Amino acid sequence: MDSLPRTLPSSWYRSAPLYQLERRGVFLKAWYLLGPVTRFEIVGEGVDYEIAGVKLVARRTSDEEGAIAVFGEDGTELRSHLTSTGLIFSTISDAAPTFEEFFPELEPLLATVDFTKLPYRKSIKYEGKFNWKTMVDGYQECLHCQYTHPSFSVYYPPTTYAVENHPKSNFSRHIADPEKRDDGLFLYFFPNCTLNVYGGGMSSFRVCPTDDPNVTRMEFDYYHQGVGDVFERYYQFVRQVAMEDFELCEKAQENLLRGVYETGILNPVKETGVAFYQQRVLEQVFEQHEKEETAAAVHIRTDSAVETPTTIEPTAA
Repeated sequence: MDSLPRTLPSSWYRSAPLYQLERRGVFLKAWYLLGPVTRFEIVGEGVDYEIAGVKLVARRTSDEEGAIAVFGEDGTELRSHLTSTGLIFSTISDAAPTFEEFFPELEPLLATVDFTKLPYRKSIKYEGKFNWKTMVDGYQECLHCQYTHPSFSVYYPPTTYAVENHPKSNFSRHIADPEKRDDGLFLYFFPNCTLNVYGGGMSSFRVCPTDDPNVTRMEFDYYHQGVGDVFERYYQFVRQVAMEDFELCEKAQENLLRGVYETGILNPVKETGVAFYQQRVLEQVFEQHEKEETAAAVHIRTDSAVETPTTIEPTAA
């Protein structure tokens, strides 16, 4: 049993100080999917985002192809990356590596879809009573799909569902049917973004943590080639799946808050996606903690090494 992958401790799903470590060690060092270029069609019109407490705005700066820039709250331009097929990614901090270092194996996979052909239709956002990892846990496996998503399971049977992880490139690819690898494109971008292309459209969502570890803001964007009833049928289908996940996450968080569960064993075949991302969180949080502890120790030693001036009393004549 010791060789089987284990979950993160349940305390990591309800601790505010732990989230602040995640923020510094994970979120400030990542790249985030903002959307395809079709999300930013009007020159000068900003699209607002907030990730881990960092506010940013993306806007098209001219009619030129790919002329999209991302700015921080103070107006400073942030690093962004436009893929060859029209997806915009951004950092939220200078602590992040380059896009190529963070996602070295991603571009060839993204090149299989022309995202410039997917018109933007709708965005929605709302808060849920669960930790951000509770939602990512659910996305990164499909053991729950047959019971939680009966309509989704008709098209994508959980018996064949698999997750391919790319540890060196910070993403996972979900394969609904190994014999039909080109039937849809489902991607998870560490730590909190997804991209789902199927049914003639694309949905993406960001799992945005808040300072309260038990509250997460969900942000969804929808794109589709169809209009009217065609889009509405697609939209109703994907929203049903999203709400089924939402309800499941709130119930799971309630159990985590009760304190009965501490840690558990992950299915070594069906929950590899969960093990992959949780291990990344664990490593980066530990690395950040060690870095801060080392810096604090150096600071203490430096302060101790500073000589305190003494007053020299004049010698009596």
